[in-house]
Amino acid sequence: MESIFESDKTFDKISYIEEPLPTGEYEYCTFSNCDFSNSDLSNIQFQECTFISCNLSIVKLTKTALRNIAFRDCKMLGLHFEHCNPFGLSFNFENCQLKLASFYQTKPRKVIFKNCSLQEVDFTDSDFSGSVFQDCDLLQAIFENTNIEKADFTTANNYSIDLEKNKHKKARFAMPGIAGLLNKYNIEIL
Repeated sequence: MESIFESDKTFDKISYIEEPLPTGEYEYCTFSNCDFSNSDLSNIQFQECTFISCNLSIVKLTKTALRNIAFRDCKMLGLHFEHCNPFGLSFNFENCQLKLASFYQTKPRKVIFKNCSLQEVDFTDSDFSGSVFQDCDLLQAIFENTNIEKADFTTANNYSIDLEKNKHKKARFAMPGIAGLLNKYNIEIL
């Protein structure tokens, strides 16, 4: 199969459900209102690309390269980012639904999550040091052996993080969310 190269191109309102995105390299491309749901993006390289209002739910990401990617207003349910190519893995999310996603053992660092639903997301054994969780819902998200040093949770809500099981030096939390750091003690905070 021939590999393609696309640069500075906009892909608008395309469904990749029946006809998948061709394998290759995509640099500085914008994908707007595209439907990738249940498709296979394995072995595709994305660099400096933007995804706007796309459905990426249950997409296969085996050896997919995601380098400096922006996701805005996207539906991304059940994604397994741990299957991505780890080299240069970096992305930011704004107004995205990432429910049931997994970042197990990834090391993207300094990720910005802005106004995202991160319910039941698995951050186990990952490195999210310096990341920002601005106005994010972290209900039932899993943080275990996670590096959240210098991460900002000041406007995040519904998190439950056991500080004894995570690296947390200089992580930031606000008073309303402090209860999420004490859940394991089964105490009532009034």
